[in-house]
Amino acid sequence: MKYFFTTLFLLIAVTAFGQQHPIQKINISHLTKNFYVCVSYGYPDGDEPFPANCLFAVTDKGIILINTPWGDEQTQQLVDSVQRRFNKKIVLCIATHFHDDCVAGFDVLKKQGTKTYTSKQTYALAKKENNELPQYTFTRDTTFTFDGVTLQTWFPGEGHTRDNIVVWFPQDKILFGGCLVKSLEATTKGFTGDANLKQWPLTIDNVGRKFADARYVIPGHQGWQGSTKQLRHTQQIIGKQ
Repeated sequence: MKYFFTTLFLLIAVTAFGQQHPIQKINISHLTKNFYVCVSYGYPDGDEPFPANCLFAVTDKGIILINTPWGDEQTQQLVDSVQRRFNKKIVLCIATHFHDDCVAGFDVLKKQGTKTYTSKQTYALAKKENNELPQYTFTRDTTFTFDGVTLQTWFPGEGHTRDNIVVWFPQDKILFGGCLVKSLEATTKGFTGDANLKQWPLTIDNVGRKFADARYVIPGHQGWQGSTKQLRHTQQIIGKQ
């Protein structure tokens, strides 16, 4: 009988191991000047890997990162990659909302000395969900300047989540819209379990008015071609029944 249970245990272990998702490799693409987009991958639907975007700027004194890659392993890949490629550390990271595709690498970053930030609302929601937490928070729209690079956080209203912010780099007219903004590749609303679908189109209106001169708009997922056309596309997607 003990051999039966041993065999059964091994079968269950092998089956469980077989269901684990393979570790994905991040992909880094040059955007413009000293800005890069890092694509990592998660499995929100269980089967196929789905891309998530984070943005980073390289400065002489270190790297500024908007959103972490999707999980510890891929965040460590980014830490190692920028160290090899630029001989720099990530010194500052700001997450745009509380979901794992934004904050799931915070613990890795904190271990290597990165200062991690979110809004207070994002902190509270992440804590409620047992997601990884930042070291620091800000209460209102905040401007950060590091080694000559200025970025501005802005809460335009509820949409994908109650806490979603965007991040604006005024010197280069780059807007990181995060999951509030849908890529032109998107055909569905995606996950809406924490969304305010009624407010979302109005929030996109706010973004469009404030950042009408954006040269680049980086959505939370998929490609970032189309600049502000992605805002109109987002409204069309959210307006579908």
